[in-house]
This record gives sequence, C-alpha cells and structure tokens, in this order.
Amino acid sequence: MTIAELHQLFLQHPKACTDTRKIEVDCIFFALKGDNFNGNAYAAEALNKGAAFAIVDEPKFVTSMNTILVNDVLTTLQELATYHRSKSKATVVALTGSNGKTTTKELINAVLSKKFRTIATLGNLNNHIGVPLTLLSIEPDTEMAIVEMGANHAKEIAQLCTFAQPDFGYITNFGKAHLEGFGSVQGVIRAKSELYDHLIAHKKGIFLNADDPIQLEKIGSYIEKYGFSKEKETYYPISFIGADPFVHIAFEDQVAQTQLIGSYNFNNCCAAILIGKYFNVPLNKITEALEAYIPDNNRSQIIEKNGRKIILDAYNANPTSMTLALQNLEQLSDKPKFAILGDMFELGEQSSDEHQGIAEMVERFNFDKAFLIGTHFFDTKTKLDKFKTFEAVENYLKAMPIPEDGTILIKGSRGMALERLLPLL
Repeated sequence: MTIAELHQLFLQHPKACTDTRKIEVDCIFFALKGDNFNGNAYAAEALNKGAAFAIVDEPKFVTSMNTILVNDVLTTLQELATYHRSKSKATVVALTGSNGKTTTKELINAVLSKKFRTIATLGNLNNHIGVPLTLLSIEPDTEMAIVEMGANHAKEIAQLCTFAQPDFGYITNFGKAHLEGFGSVQGVIRAKSELYDHLIAHKKGIFLNADDPIQLEKIGSYIEKYGFSKEKETYYPISFIGADPFVHIAFEDQVAQTQLIGSYNFNNCCAAILIGKYFNVPLNKITEALEAYIPDNNRSQIIEKNGRKIILDAYNANPTSMTLALQNLEQLSDKPKFAILGDMFELGEQSSDEHQGIAEMVERFNFDKAFLIGTHFFDTKTKLDKFKTFEAVENYLKAMPIPEDGTILIKGSRGMALERLLPLL
C-alpha cells in the first residue's frame, strides 16, 4: 500500500493511535516499537477495542484483513503525517527552544484561537512521534496548526521540519538544556537554530525576540522576519510592567495582567502577542487570551494551600530555567521564602559543575530555607540542607514542617516528580 493509498484510508478514519490503552473507535492503530515493548503484539487487541485498522511491520501479526503490513511502522507514521500536512491548507507555526516551549505554544494557541480554527501539540508530544501525531490531527477546516518541536540531539529539529514543513517559526531561547546530547551551549544553539535554517532555506517567515543577540546573529539580514522588543524601535514594542508575582504587560493601547508568574514568562507572552498581531487578531482579543490562560501540569502553577503560596514548577528543570526560577523567587516581595530544588538531568559531564553552581547561587540569595534533593545535589559542597532521596526529605518535612506562611518554590526535573511533596505542605 502506498502512502497516498494509506492517506485515503486515513481520511475515512482520521484518528491515529499508538497506545491500546487510549484506543478510539474507528481509529488507525500504529504498532510502534520501544525499548521495552513491541506494538505489533498489541495489534489484535487494538482491533478488538474498536480500531478500524492496525499497521504492523512483522508478518506474523497480520491476523485479519484489517491488519496492514508495512516495512517499518514508525517510518510509515512519519511519511503519512508529512503527506497529510502537504495536502492541508493550514498555516503551520513551529516553535522550539530550551525553555518555555510548551507554555509559549499554549499562549500562541490561546491567542490564535480567538480568530482561527486551530490545533496544537497536545502536552509536550514534540518528538519524532509526537510531531507526526500532531500533524495527523489537522482537520479539513483547520486554519492554524501550532507545532512544538523538542530535541536532545543535533539534526532532530531538522528532521521534524521535514515532517511539519512550517510556514513560520519561533525559538523561545537558547539555554543549558540536554547538554548530555548537545555537548555544550554552542551545540544547543546550533541544534535549535535548525528551525531558522529550514525557514530561511525555504523562504518562510521567522518570528523572533529581537532583544536576543543570538537570534539576531543567526537570522542576519534575512528579510522575512518579524520581531518584538522592549528596547529597539524598529521592532514591535512590548513593555514589561512587572511580575510580583504575575506578569504584567503593555502593548499599543492594551494592558494585560496575566496569570503567569515570573519575569521569565514575559518573552513567552510577547511571542503570542507578536504572532497574534501578525495574523490580525484584534488587540483586545489578544489581551483576553493572555489574561484567561492559566498554567497547569506542574508548570509555574500557583497553589494556595494552608496559608502558603506554592510555586509548583516541577515539570522540568535545567540550569537556565532553575536560575530564572530562583531569581524570580528572590525578586518577589513575599516573605518568608523557601526553595525546594530537585536534581537536573541530562547534563552529561557538566552535571557536577552545574549543580554546584546552583547550590552556590541559592546560598547567595536571602531565602529563609532551602532544600536540595537528589544524588547530584547531594554531592555538592554546600551548607544547605541536602537529601539524597525523596524519602529522606519526606521524613524530614514530616518531623520539621515548613511554617504555614510565606512562598515556596518547588523546582526539579521531571524524573524527580517533586509534586509528590504537595501532601506534606
């Protein structure tokens, strides 16, 4: 079966699924393989649960007329998504970056949906599987598709661009994330810039933060660029009013009081404003979208509990995002202040130095108490309270609870799952 023929089948059954626990009736099941599973073995189960067809790549799992054998299921999924995108009339806006991708994607979607029929990446399904699934969610009446792209190695963004064929793109920033795969910050810059490289090569539009010298250098004299700036008059002006704790922004005749904490979210809001402005979303609708958006999924959430204000930012962490979160806590007028920090993963050979640097930064700040959790932080040389395991800090907090007032920052990599601390607070 050719990709064109499979696409005709997909148009009759326009739901793609890769997990038998989430089967939708009349979907097409793609039997992907992982390190610890073989999706082919679940093809029959998918059909029994209501899938219209199952795509497999091992002959022994072809058990019915509704099982389609291909050479490689993942490649087929990616080729189908690319073909589907090529047949779509939707405008695709792609974004990547070291920090803030998912929040920025949600803000852009909130703004554009005020005028257009949109689809956007669900959660952070932004890899070689997630991007194809996002593209396959484009419907005939979809006008705008906001596609988040993640990567932890070079050439991944370039590959994702071949799938998504973006019309526009934006990079949130270049930070110390996934250093294990990229090798250095320069490696991060090269890899994330693959999005701009693709857009320039195909003469597509670029959105940028014109206050970021790295972005300006990478784009150079390219004409199809549209930027925002707090400082430069030649770009769309957006003013930062403050963030204590919520980001407050002014642009043209609008003032937006968001529900996003931290000055680090200012640029994320600016990107959504700029893109909304470019696509002629009414200014008051842009403001409505920004003010209505409430972060969730452990990303910069504000939780009021037992007299405490908890900043739950436990979805992920790297040295750049950790630094910004700590600086934000330091700048808040709230008192007392507490920081609970978990290990940062995927930092490779630089892990020890980066964790030591964060520990020293915390020591310089005037927090009332700070806790470091995890094997990497445990190995740092610091006077701060540190705990090798989650259970150790859990036992400590049960015996010595944090006072019932003030503000607590909880920040760590996803693998630390620091949201588990909430019941103790």
